[in-house]
Amino acid sequence: EPLDENRMSRATLEAMWDAVTRHRHRLLPYFERKAQLMGSERLAWYDVHVPAIRSEARMTYDEAATFILEQFARFSPDMAALARRAFEERWIEAEDRPNKRAGGFCTSFPVSRQSRIFMTFSGAPSNVGTLAHELGHAYHQHVIDDLPPLAQNYPMNLAETASTFAERVVTDAAIHHTTDPTTRLALIEQQVLDCVSFFMNIHARFLFETAFYEARRSGPLSVEELNRLMVDAQRRAYHDALAEYHPHFWASKLHFYITEAPFYNFPYTFGFLFSTGIYARALAEGAGFARRYADLLRDTGRMTTEELAARHLGVDLTRPDFWEEAVETALAPVERFLELSAGGAPAGNGDH
Repeated sequence: EPLDENRMSRATLEAMWDAVTRHRHRLLPYFERKAQLMGSERLAWYDVHVPAIRSEARMTYDEAATFILEQFARFSPDMAALARRAFEERWIEAEDRPNKRAGGFCTSFPVSRQSRIFMTFSGAPSNVGTLAHELGHAYHQHVIDDLPPLAQNYPMNLAETASTFAERVVTDAAIHHTTDPTTRLALIEQQVLDCVSFFMNIHARFLFETAFYEARRSGPLSVEELNRLMVDAQRRAYHDALAEYHPHFWASKLHFYITEAPFYNFPYTFGFLFSTGIYARALAEGAGFARRYADLLRDTGRMTTEELAARHLGVDLTRPDFWEEAVETALAPVERFLELSAGGAPAGNGDH
């Protein structure tokens, strides 16, 4: 059922997880460096997703808008034009005010052919990536606006394609343009943490849920049994590299309780790697890729994932090649983080 909902085959899922499993050990040196920076012998579960590097650099909303438009335009004038419309027509509610929650969200209005974005922009470098991410969602809707309603209904695993792509375009440019070494390292670390999330955390959830359904065939499970399954999955996904794990994660994560969507996990990793693989193609092919990219997005609601990749990328998702390339691109920031943090956290000047 989850594979059908995401219009993909088991062979594709297995090819993706095989590539992740073969290479995610390359994240372990990051864990070791992070533990050093945090003054710990080994990271615990609660340390893993806390950034070791924090930047005090700030950017105004108008500066962020200008920067995003410049980077979008380098890839696709059409993508930049849609983002400019979003800024000028005030589709974005980004005010930073008391009691407003963090994060980002984009929703579409197909009849009026507009989108609305909710986020909190506080000026942190990561906010620029979040804003680009949500504008990517708006662009995805833009390119399918003229299609019949059912042809606009793309599956969850493709929902993050345009958003992750747009965020990567802007974040890579920010890393290149910043003059502050702390900001550069903080942005690179966020890219590394994305890999930790999608290659380890999400896979632990997938392994747990797989083991849970198998064990449940024999009857109900006790709290102790659920805890054991959870820790076993985390140990496997994190290569037994942590000092402590989270046995009650199964009780605290909402996604396990969305009964109409079992395995609410692997589509995240698929979306991250599919988008990353597309980004690698864009880097290789240059400006001419923008049209192919828009055509790919237009077909996300009317093809299987395998058909989509074959038609627009010329790849077979059931084979390892595409996934190996995507994983390689995703993990590239790890070596850069290790290189730039070799002497400890850099002293930043706060400029953006």
